Amino acid sequence: MSDERLAVDLRGITKQFPGVLANSNVDFSVRAGEIHALVGENGAGKTTLMNILYGLVHADSGEILVDGKPARISGPRDAIAHGIGMVHQHFMLIPVFTVGENVMLGREPVTGPDFYDHRHARQAIQELTRRYGLALDPDARMGDLPVGLQQRAEIVKVLYRGANILILDEPTGVLTPQESKELFGVLRDLVKAGKTIIFISHKLREVLEISDRITVMRRGKVVGHLTTKETDEESIATLMVGREVLLRVDKKPAQPGAVTFKVENLTANSDRGVPALKGVSFELREGEILGIAGVEGNGQSELTEVLAGSRRVTGGRVLLGDRDVTTFDARTEREAGIAFIPEDRRGAGLVLSYSIAENLILGRQRSHQFAWHEFVLQLNAIWSWARRLVKEFDIRTPSINTAVRNLSGGNQQKVIVAREMGTHPKVLIAAQPTRGVDIGAIEFIHRRLIAERDAGTAILLVSAELDEIRSLSDRIAVMYEGQIVSIEPPDAPEERLGLLMTGGGAPRVGAA
Repeated sequence: MSDERLAVDLRGITKQFPGVLANSNVDFSVRAGEIHALVGENGAGKTTLMNILYGLVHADSGEILVDGKPARISGPRDAIAHGIGMVHQHFMLIPVFTVGENVMLGREPVTGPDFYDHRHARQAIQELTRRYGLALDPDARMGDLPVGLQQRAEIVKVLYRGANILILDEPTGVLTPQESKELFGVLRDLVKAGKTIIFISHKLREVLEISDRITVMRRGKVVGHLTTKETDEESIATLMVGREVLLRVDKKPAQPGAVTFKVENLTANSDRGVPALKGVSFELREGEILGIAGVEGNGQSELTEVLAGSRRVTGGRVLLGDRDVTTFDARTEREAGIAFIPEDRRGAGLVLSYSIAENLILGRQRSHQFAWHEFVLQLNAIWSWARRLVKEFDIRTPSINTAVRNLSGGNQQKVIVAREMGTHPKVLIAAQPTRGVDIGAIEFIHRRLIAERDAGTAILLVSAELDEIRSLSDRIAVMYEGQIVSIEPPDAPEERLGLLMTGGGAPRVGAA
């Protein structure tokens, strides 16, 4: 239960980056003991504001008060000293370290002459995880964990450092619906224990479910302060975008054509060498969207990587029309007409130091469209292509030569979507296409997916967002432990899908 005491009070915060006014005279206050949602489109200035509070970015002007007292925060060490912790959207973890080593990093318990004390570290983590319901194995290697458990480790790391004010940047962006509900239970328990939480999100349903108050930002400014119980999704979305937003997917019934993509008894191993796909079979038709629903870690990532040519199969085959493409690499698959939106846009979808124009031809830079004899780039053709896609896909940037790392998350995702849809592929594999992007970008990407479907593209949609699967798909395939356990109609009840996703329910494989 919140009180009127302010845990955080930011006054007149302004921050200018080259060519971008990220924060413009922003006032933002959070009451002690509340969950305060900070919402806005990607690029609205939310993360910059929180990075200022956490000391990662220094404001050009303005004042920070913590618990009513002026606070000088020059870096994260100062923020931690003031009881402020931050869980970032892109995790700050070392994959080769264990959970315990990541959590303890910088504050390791030691014995004797500076030897890492595994027993005390394990006890401390187990106590924290037990208290807040965040089950973790302290000895597990971080790189081997699914993203949901990596996020838990980030939260435990912040709690271990004694944070009373927690900043969570898009905390459910990598979680399944079930994991999100578990997280909300954890957040409520944290508040009961006296913590204060700042919850950055673009998922309005979740914002309405978990928060007490909401601050809305648009283009670097605060445009609204709302009491959660007195508002709704439409009102928040309108403030965020500055216009009315279509929150539902508007589509006509699909007109599926011939089977164009067929997967037969596919098997493949995970990165750890254990079976991840255990005989996956399905057919995909022209002009339809087949959604793959499932709790993350049940083989969806391995499936999309196999189909995109970036993971080797151990058995089965993949047919594009009558053509066996099972052993094709990623480049050959692109040339055959298979496009791929990867789930990790920064790690697998983009080269962050490259320009927008360069990223828009990735994978096709040796094609005759963009190069002579595969090696000499045709710059005019590349720039013309980039300018067309930037306009068509509403990529907000001052120049096609801007490094893609300088774009917001939503615009980075639009670069990938534009590149993969721009060639009008026969098959589009879309893995988590709206993960971590704002409501305006989600609306845009959904509209483009439906347009591609209506133009005859066969689309395989993999998403941890059950709402997204249900609203976009013409059929829904549910994956569990490396197998498709059922194919369901698009109007299948959420409860049934949730049951199938966790291994329950009577399977109906092959149902329409």
